[in-house]
Amino acid sequence: MATENIETLFARYGPAYRWIVTLTGMTAAMTMILSSTMVNVAVPTIMGTFGVGQSEAQWMSTAFLAAMTASQLLGAWVISVLGPRGGYLGAVALFFVGSLIGAWAPNIDILILARTLQGLAAGVVQPIVMVTIFRAFPTQQRGLALSIYGMGIMLAPIMGPVVGGITIDATSWRYLFFIPLPIAGFSVLLGTMFMPTRDKDTAPLPFNWLGYGLVVLAIICAMTAIANGQRDGWASDKIVLLGSAAIGFSVAFVISQLRATAPILDFAVFRYRQFAAAAALGFVFGAGNFASVYIIPVFVQTVQNFTPTDAGLVSAPAGIIVMLFFPIAGRMVDAFPPHYLAMVGLLLFALGAALLHLTDVNTAFYTLVFYVIIGRVGQSIMLPAINVSALSALPPDKLNNGSGTINFVRLMGGAFGVNLLVVFIEQRTEFYSSVLTATQTPDNAASREIMGRISDLLSQGGLPDVLLRPGSLHFLGRVIEAQADTMGFKDGFMIIAVVFVCALLPALMLGKSRKK
Repeated sequence: MATENIETLFARYGPAYRWIVTLTGMTAAMTMILSSTMVNVAVPTIMGTFGVGQSEAQWMSTAFLAAMTASQLLGAWVISVLGPRGGYLGAVALFFVGSLIGAWAPNIDILILARTLQGLAAGVVQPIVMVTIFRAFPTQQRGLALSIYGMGIMLAPIMGPVVGGITIDATSWRYLFFIPLPIAGFSVLLGTMFMPTRDKDTAPLPFNWLGYGLVVLAIICAMTAIANGQRDGWASDKIVLLGSAAIGFSVAFVISQLRATAPILDFAVFRYRQFAAAAALGFVFGAGNFASVYIIPVFVQTVQNFTPTDAGLVSAPAGIIVMLFFPIAGRMVDAFPPHYLAMVGLLLFALGAALLHLTDVNTAFYTLVFYVIIGRVGQSIMLPAINVSALSALPPDKLNNGSGTINFVRLMGGAFGVNLLVVFIEQRTEFYSSVLTATQTPDNAASREIMGRISDLLSQGGLPDVLLRPGSLHFLGRVIEAQADTMGFKDGFMIIAVVFVCALLPALMLGKSRKK
């Protein structure tokens, strides 16, 4: 087959080709990212289907994020070996396989495997699409093209919970894995026609497989230790071994990259203090962003008994507002010092999380929507400020490495954020459950009153006297469980707010570094 590079395709389709290839890339990338958040609203349902706890169910989100984070590092190598078209089509094919496995998964382990394959595909396709768009447009139009691509990427996770909620209410959570397939099939057709092929004169890039293997092992060990620590015991041999292995692999990865001639992560960029401060903010941003996207749908379904559709709609207005506000935030970065904007964004997101901490089962739907909007507006201010601060700190020869590193750090923050938040909520829920249970004594007048009322209701319903006390005790236990769940989630929102307030320190350092 003849080589079809960007110049050849441009000559065939004319100037419109630039926007056609942008649409082609967005179709696959948006489809895969849509699936990343679409499954979040199904967490309570899947927990019931497979009889697992939240610590196991959250792996559906964590596995996707961790796989997407690690596979981001493969983008440049895949392009050099397979070309944009081959890499694009291969990623879509892998996504197809993962989706079909997820749809027919017989247990939670197979479902997590399916999400891992989907994450690998999503991580590979994003750098391929971004590089192709960058090369297709002239210098003066690249910013506009990448901004449009970025808005599309932001829209996908916004629509995910809405599509997922409607699907679960109408059919089953398994159909969540079928819905993206027609669009993915359409992206195969577009990719075959419009994505450029590999230039035969381009030599494949060397790839540091040792470093990549070390970082993958470090991620797997760390995520597994965090996810299972609550169940197996943080001081158990298994968790200590996994934690030690994660630290060992991480240290080995850093050493290997410092010695490598072609590192997949150039740690030299962290010598620039402004970049290091921006990377710290990026990690916090990723943790807060993905953790909140995960926790909000689970919270409103678990505590407030929202339907999956309503759970998705809680975040939808915030996403639309953020998408509209994104161009304004980009202009603000050009007009104001980025570290001030980062601090404003941190405070807004912390305020939104703190307000969600005040919610309970009686909080109105539109109140929740308003609180979520506050946090999302803060995020839309933070993201361009972080990216501009990070890249403006680097010399031109470090820009490619810097952009890949800041993206890797942000996604890594997301994977750790979801995992750590779920563990924290489980611990706090267990704590509150124990405390509330300990207060249920014969001297507790409120509990005696509740049990008396329930016994009366059960008696009026025709329940035999011998079952009145066990029935009222069961109801009291459910009340305690509901209260413990609510308080655990509330603490989860508060810890997010605290972390974002603490992140003001690296934001302040960002400003000092700029002055120097």
